[in-house]
Amino acid sequence: MLVDSMTSRIAKRELRPGDKLPTESDLMTAYGVSRTVVREAISRLQAGGLVDTRQGVGTFVLERAAHGPFRVDPAELATIEELIAVLELRIAIEAEAAALAAQRRGETHLLEMRRALDAFARSVEDASEAVNPDFQFHLQVALAASNRHFADLMTHLGMVIIPRTRVNTARLAQEERSEYLRRVGREHEDIYDAIARRDPDAARAAMRTHLANSRERLRRAHERAGSPLG
Repeated sequence: MLVDSMTSRIAKRELRPGDKLPTESDLMTAYGVSRTVVREAISRLQAGGLVDTRQGVGTFVLERAAHGPFRVDPAELATIEELIAVLELRIAIEAEAAALAAQRRGETHLLEMRRALDAFARSVEDASEAVNPDFQFHLQVALAASNRHFADLMTHLGMVIIPRTRVNTARLAQEERSEYLRRVGREHEDIYDAIARRDPDAARAAMRTHLANSRERLRRAHERAGSPLG
């Protein structure tokens, strides 16, 4: 996976702060992938705070501040155990954010959530991994909670919190990719519907179910590999 390779090279300091990444064309040739895959990988690296793109100049490796804002380091999300740990954090935070969103959301919040959901559905039909619209939906729920700390935390975490940026979650779930993502989309719709009708208990439960489903898929995959979690 391109994003894993680039993350590893940055973590090992094969690519150092200030270094310019290869061009899109060079990455396409080196990894045998499409331009769309390269651009999505760069987006994920940007979301993780690893690189910055300067219009018309190129993409450069960023210096990782020793005491910067809290974030999950992509280089540390190398095991299923770490992904499960992040999902447990998200369950605790995002379930309550969804409940508050149901109480406090405005029409603009609903509009932005719907925009993210529609983008997710289009991405699935276009055979994309739909990572950005997935993250945007969760971010919009956090914004609708009308407590800036929820949105700040989601922004700092970035798109690396979406498990399929690190592992093939459809394969782990033993499902065809498009059907797996459609099921994720239906879970998102359940969250949206509860928020739209101002039902905090249902919104909290729908978000918890959605994230717990992801956690359990990873847990079962880990156990099938012969390493049960405690």
